[in-house]
Amino acid sequence: MPLITVTFASAHKELASKAAIAAEVNRLSATLLDNDPKVTAIIVQRVETEDWFARGRSLADAGRASFWLDIHVTEGNKTKDQKAKFIAAVFSAMGNLLGPLHEESYAYVHEARGDAYGFGGLTQEQRYIAGKLAVSVAAAA
Repeated sequence: MPLITVTFASAHKELASKAAIAAEVNRLSATLLDNDPKVTAIIVQRVETEDWFARGRSLADAGRASFWLDIHVTEGNKTKDQKAKFIAAVFSAMGNLLGPLHEESYAYVHEARGDAYGFGGLTQEQRYIAGKLAVSVAAAA
């Protein structure tokens, strides 16, 4: 159920489409973070290279692409190893999709408390409790 935002800038001639970027990020989220792709929302936004600055220079001047990926997941259900593999894979994939990356490209895994994060009008904590109650009721039957 993550919400993923990808903001990128690239002047690469063979730039991937926003749909291709979203599909690859969704695949990585599912395979490396064990997120359900059916309840993953992804926003992809493009910024002009002249408007993105790293180390005091625009990406247009540096001749590089860059990205900021921000993913929100429920606190405590992803391991350090899962997050590290995801961040490394995202960097590699974005380089393939956007062209040569500036080192100042970022991925951030936000871990939100289950009582402060949810979708469809329910928090993740409510979903967790409902799942536990369903198991308890089934076990008692």
